[in-house]
Amino acid sequence: MLDGNFNTRKIQTINRRMFIIGAAKVIVFTGIISRLFSLQISDNKKYLTLSDKNRLREWRLPPIRGEFVDYFGNIVAGNLKVYQLHVIPEEVENFRYLMLRLKNILTINDKEFKRITKIKKNKKPWETIVISENLTWEQFVKINHFLYDLTGVKPVLSVSRNYPFEENYTHILGYVSEASESDILNNEVIKNNHVPGLKVGKTGLEKSFEEQLIGVNGVQRYEVNAYGKRIKQINHSPGKQGKKIELTVDTEIQKLSNKLLKNVSGSISVMDIYTGEIIAMHSSPSFDPNLFLFGISHDDWQLIRNNPLKPLVNKTLSGLYSPGSTIKPIVALSALENNIINKDFKVNCTGKTEMYGQTYHCWKKKGHGVVNLKKAMKQSCDSYFYEISRKLGVDRLKETAIKFGLGEKVLQEIYSNEKKGLVPNTQWKKDTLGKGWVIGETLITGIGQGYTQTTPLQLCLMVAQLANGGHKIYPKITINEDDETYEQAKAIIEKNYQVNKELNQGLIETGNELFSFLKDKRHEPLYRDFKNIRLVQEAMFASTNEVGGTSYSSRIKNPKYQFAGKTGTSQVKRITAEERELDLKTVDIPYNDRDHALFIAFGPYKNPRYALSVVIEHGGSGSATAAPIAKKLFKLIIDRHKLREKIRIQKKLRI
Repeated sequence: MLDGNFNTRKIQTINRRMFIIGAAKVIVFTGIISRLFSLQISDNKKYLTLSDKNRLREWRLPPIRGEFVDYFGNIVAGNLKVYQLHVIPEEVENFRYLMLRLKNILTINDKEFKRITKIKKNKKPWETIVISENLTWEQFVKINHFLYDLTGVKPVLSVSRNYPFEENYTHILGYVSEASESDILNNEVIKNNHVPGLKVGKTGLEKSFEEQLIGVNGVQRYEVNAYGKRIKQINHSPGKQGKKIELTVDTEIQKLSNKLLKNVSGSISVMDIYTGEIIAMHSSPSFDPNLFLFGISHDDWQLIRNNPLKPLVNKTLSGLYSPGSTIKPIVALSALENNIINKDFKVNCTGKTEMYGQTYHCWKKKGHGVVNLKKAMKQSCDSYFYEISRKLGVDRLKETAIKFGLGEKVLQEIYSNEKKGLVPNTQWKKDTLGKGWVIGETLITGIGQGYTQTTPLQLCLMVAQLANGGHKIYPKITINEDDETYEQAKAIIEKNYQVNKELNQGLIETGNELFSFLKDKRHEPLYRDFKNIRLVQEAMFASTNEVGGTSYSSRIKNPKYQFAGKTGTSQVKRITAEERELDLKTVDIPYNDRDHALFIAFGPYKNPRYALSVVIEHGGSGSATAAPIAKKLFKLIIDRHKLREKIRIQKKLRI
């Protein structure tokens, strides 16, 4: 009986244990099944993604920057492929060991080694470090060969800017360099497209059109092995290249401008007098913007920065100069428009003008004798312009000068470094200096000295508007599809001229037609009577093409190239009586004390189309230094006119 009970209890114990073990097995098996279901079914995407992250790598490619092309379609700022080397610190076990390996492979010098180590200290672990921006093909191949032993290293095929015409376009285009922290923070487009080593515009048009030029990133996906080495490309999403921007500039004229200004400090500007297209705009000395692409060397930077001729300054837009005698056409026009003088008004020049105890000298010691408007302009007689300025007054002179483009930015806000210059009047002096205007200041303002400050591009615009008959134009350096054509501009100017002429002759009433005319401000007349414009044009022609003219030695007899111009010599310091007596030649005067040389012109005279300005810092006389440069320029400008017209018509048909 006892044995039966014992066996029964034993069997019950065994059954209970078997049940517990079985239940445990079921629970464990159910857990395993559930986990497998979770891994294989529920969390399939999650773990597939994690697996892909180990197996696949995604690279954001640098956006391909848009190109700049000149008027004839030549690339003046393009792109080239470069090989780069990037390192991601958080993927590197021993950064110093890695750098020593790279130092041996790439033969990195100690200075560069220290620079990279310093950069690493200032970077977050996940931020990419650009070890080299411009590897040679041999270096790129070596890196890929040793990639299995270089964890965290990423060889990259990238793009970089290229300026094929080097220093010829520097002050027009500017240059690009690696995006700084402020560039990224202050520009959403740069932030969204940023990759390590991204180049962005720092100055010039490169900066102004950054958002249009930058483009959109492409993406590449690669399968990699355990060492991170690429095995094969899985897919590639192409990015979008930035916009191609067309310039109005002619590269051949731009190159000649650079050549003519070699070894001097100065500026050349050339403009279409109807469309306002800038044909050339060069500031000298210049520098090669390619030096900045991969980080300029210390020596190169010091050479540029310490150059006394200041190559970093865009003299065409930022250089401020007293216009000297180049302002005399505007002074004469203002006096004519305000009925102060007529073409026969005469002044007897004795070589100086006395007023309130002050002596105002003419550049010709013995004087020019009796001169009228034409002769005074031709020989640049200061005494004549002293007198008409005195009668005119500085306030009325300013009104005319502002109309013709002085004292205002020419290209609006396209260039952040463009300066407005200054055309003074009585109110300006009172507000700025707290003093009243004196008559002597009016006299020197009339010959382009004193407070007046102009940029070379303003002088070019001034003479362009004189050349087209005195009508407002709108300068531009880029081409857009909706731009006004030459034919449209010419038609509006001719219509406005005719309406103004009939109005002056009393042939139309000041009613609806006049109101309609005034409503359209495009190419509005800047004059009251066209005859006054014509008188100034003829006087400028005499200055260049008649015996005794200040630029007569630079004339071109062939009517095809014949131009009208006005020389200018701008003093940079007051001339003492002793210096006036010495009458030193330019070469005998210390460089910084020499006068600036200026020249403005338009041509061909019989059918004008182009205007230019030349400014040579400390060049001495405008007739000896600046005018001969204009002569060489006009020959090329006119020779290339037919080709430019052919391209213009093609562009018109394309639009």
